[in-house]
Amino acid sequence: MKKITDLDITNKKVLIRCDFNVPIKDGKIIDDTRIISALETINYCLEKQAKVILFSHLGRIKEEADLAKNSLEIVAKRLSELLNKKVIFIPETRGEKLEATIKNMQNGDVILVQNTRYEDLNGKKESSNDEELGKYWASLGDIFINDAFGTIHRAHASNVGIATHMKGKCAFGFLIEKELNALSVLANPDHPFIVILGGAKVADKIGVIENLVKKADKILIGGGMAFTFLKAQGIEVGKSLIDDENISFCKKVLNDYPTKIILPIDTAVTTEFSNNEELKIKEINNLDTNEMGLDIGPKTVLLFESYLKNAKTVIWNGPLGVYEFDKYKQSTNNILQYLVDNNIKAILGGGDIVASATNAHLKDKIYHASTGGGATLEYLEGKILPGIEAIK
Repeated sequence: MKKITDLDITNKKVLIRCDFNVPIKDGKIIDDTRIISALETINYCLEKQAKVILFSHLGRIKEEADLAKNSLEIVAKRLSELLNKKVIFIPETRGEKLEATIKNMQNGDVILVQNTRYEDLNGKKESSNDEELGKYWASLGDIFINDAFGTIHRAHASNVGIATHMKGKCAFGFLIEKELNALSVLANPDHPFIVILGGAKVADKIGVIENLVKKADKILIGGGMAFTFLKAQGIEVGKSLIDDENISFCKKVLNDYPTKIILPIDTAVTTEFSNNEELKIKEINNLDTNEMGLDIGPKTVLLFESYLKNAKTVIWNGPLGVYEFDKYKQSTNNILQYLVDNNIKAILGGGDIVASATNAHLKDKIYHASTGGGATLEYLEGKILPGIEAIK
């Protein structure tokens, strides 16, 4: 793996693809974790007196109205605060102003280019990896560093496009290096190797299950997806979430790996999808037709912990209950706390489970919490990730 430290970047114009796709509400950044995650690579470049040119996307651009609300100017201001130096924001993705500003950069300067997905407004040039756009962006610098793990599964002009036109002058930043090092344990995990899968639908995890069921000692399944597996066993699941199209897939997995798949034995049920209705704890085969399970129950938590007790490697994707409702996030928090208390080597596979750990103030106590959502999922599926291949 070619790392940023393998290249001579001193006094060079260094293009860095970051992931500044941060949540914004009422004109304010409500979580700057992704900006903070980019600081190590940016600061390293500044220490080497490089000229730093940053690229990122923010949100989706489908129409003219999306432009203003997805401007990266707000990110430039926050980045200036974190770096304790001015970040020059260029409110365009190409053109004379961008080129002139780069030409006049001094060593140690930082500029942030406008949202790369502004180029999607006319012809999806960013998202379709337009060759001319990738070549143009590549022409602006001497070195390209990809440090946006969250988009490494996408073949876009700002990652694959730039890398394609800068062969031999590309490397990964510190964030991607950390991600790949952490996830590489899955190639040859220490056993017992336990996988925890939650979230809503089986469809979202088919590739992960197919890839990891061959390697894992056990797969513990919670969340809404558990009820599709339970229905595949012929159990009455009431109004619980069901992925009807994938019941046959669940039957096949249960048949092929009867001792590997561990399902809930009790559940927190209610009659409405709400945080306000009264909940009951019921045995999994005792649901009424008007009830729905919104979390695994306390007996299931103990069951899962019994498998985790001696685990050497754990990978976890997706919460075990409806985490946005306070009543139904307890099991997820309990298992997270168990992993921390027992110092178990656990990797949180991006997205909602990392948000869950963050809300429970446990993220920094876990062995590794991936910054990728879709990227981590595709890695777990064993797919080739275009952003990695382009630099390899």
